[in-house]
Amino acid sequence: MAQDFDFDAIVVGSGITGGWSAKQLTEAGLKVLVLERGPDIPHQSGYKTEMKAPWDMPFRGEGDEELYEREYAVQRLNRHFTEFTQDHFVNDKDNPYQTGEGSDFNWFRSYNLGGRSLTWGRQSYRWSDYDFDANRRDGHGTDWPIRYADIAPWYDLVEEFVGISGSMEGLPQLPDGKFQPPMALNAVEQAVRERIMGRWPERRLMVGRTANLTEAKEGRAKCQYRSICQRGCSFGAYFSTQSSTLPAARATGNLTLVTDAVVEKVDYDPATKRVTGVRWIDKAAGRRRSATARMVFLNAGSFNSVHLMLNSASEVMPTGLANSSGVLGTHIMDHPSTLSVAALMPGFEAVTTFGNRPTGTVIARYRNLDEMDGEGHTRGYSYQGGALQSAWVRGKREPGLGADYKNSLRGPGPWRVVLVAFADCMPRASNRITLDPRKVDADGIPQLKIDFAFGAEEHAALAQAKADAAEMMTHAGGQVLMGFDRPGTGGGAIHEMGGARMGHDPATSVLNKWSQAHDVPNLFVTDGAQMSSSACQNPSLTYMALTARACDHAVGLLREGVI
Repeated sequence: MAQDFDFDAIVVGSGITGGWSAKQLTEAGLKVLVLERGPDIPHQSGYKTEMKAPWDMPFRGEGDEELYEREYAVQRLNRHFTEFTQDHFVNDKDNPYQTGEGSDFNWFRSYNLGGRSLTWGRQSYRWSDYDFDANRRDGHGTDWPIRYADIAPWYDLVEEFVGISGSMEGLPQLPDGKFQPPMALNAVEQAVRERIMGRWPERRLMVGRTANLTEAKEGRAKCQYRSICQRGCSFGAYFSTQSSTLPAARATGNLTLVTDAVVEKVDYDPATKRVTGVRWIDKAAGRRRSATARMVFLNAGSFNSVHLMLNSASEVMPTGLANSSGVLGTHIMDHPSTLSVAALMPGFEAVTTFGNRPTGTVIARYRNLDEMDGEGHTRGYSYQGGALQSAWVRGKREPGLGADYKNSLRGPGPWRVVLVAFADCMPRASNRITLDPRKVDADGIPQLKIDFAFGAEEHAALAQAKADAAEMMTHAGGQVLMGFDRPGTGGGAIHEMGGARMGHDPATSVLNKWSQAHDVPNLFVTDGAQMSSSACQNPSLTYMALTARACDHAVGLLREGVI
């Protein structure tokens, strides 16, 4: 194959971490090639359904059920997948994967410029030393080689650029950050917060910390409270690659971006023990291409980055690139989650809200902190949810007939509160991804096979979360309607991570504390694949902070001539 380009760095993937890698490396003066396997979606002009009403859509926003069953069997299960957003998700028929016997895993993906930065839930939380010390403390997994102090300055950097709105709460298990003003709790949420804290001061219901601007910044407008973020936001009010990191990278003049580029292998030179570049399939031209670089950043998404490393096996690395430890692909995680409680909240019928706030509420972890008080589990769980008021659409499920019933639907309806638990997922060697030796995709690349199951710890955590949620809502004056204690299907939290974990020892981990491969010093993996544990809060902010830290380290090594 002919060599097409030479760069200082190649970044594989353009999502939350790929966009950040591109921004920071180009701003440091490096010539950077970003390869995205999906099509271009330009900011603003590419958001084809953003301003459309349901009656403007062929299926009124509900979508073509026959098409979804045939070609989007997994993606349609994503809560953000609709007729408005379907172009921001992969076609499952064209992008198959396998699951092992007894496994059930919904792998939600977005193969397009920006990746899942266009469709993510935007919840942005710091981890604390309760999270980074968890593996050492209870003996599961491998100890993180970093602690909160190592990453805190990088959280600062990312939050200030991204624009995170949130309240200062002073909780050691969920550190405060560099926030824009918080969005407001509604009247019911404020009452529930006060009533719960009156009995359990450590259980703090707060507004969700979200990557939606409440103050305009750097060419981006503040949030319009439409809550249709997953269609793409022309205002730039939520953080995405298109609205934020990509314009910053382009402004340097150091960026080369190629879309429709399916990377199939990272090249490795056994003589220098360095990666030398990547090979990809140019989908538009229908041919294979390659480029060389002094270092490579894998930001293709947790499972895709590991997939690429496994597929980059060679004679000297027969089980996968940078896999002398043998743990590549193992210890994958996703947060077990379930609806812990749904409750009616009487007494608030006279109040309502205006607009559609694009974030909910959070109750931070409070179990197994300084004292071990979990029943059958050694870590914790948090809740996300909020107070919601029924609108006229409640008429679809409530009994009624005639003009009086129709008129009753004109006003706001009753309030209900929902709390969904997200629990820590234990890192297990049995939860892993491998290459299926018998099945390949349309490009001839072996398909990924996922083996995954939750265990006793996760089930115990969700059982206690259900009991706690019912107790809290009853004390707050709610009428509990239902609650569950079984986790949903793996992948349902859309927080898949692990597979190329960080650790002290090259014999038991893939990456060092700088997100740098132990075996290959010019290879960095800075997406969710690097995670050694899962915590119980959303991980995207931590991915970006670790990426910023790794980029800074890599630039230093490059300038010193080490790589």
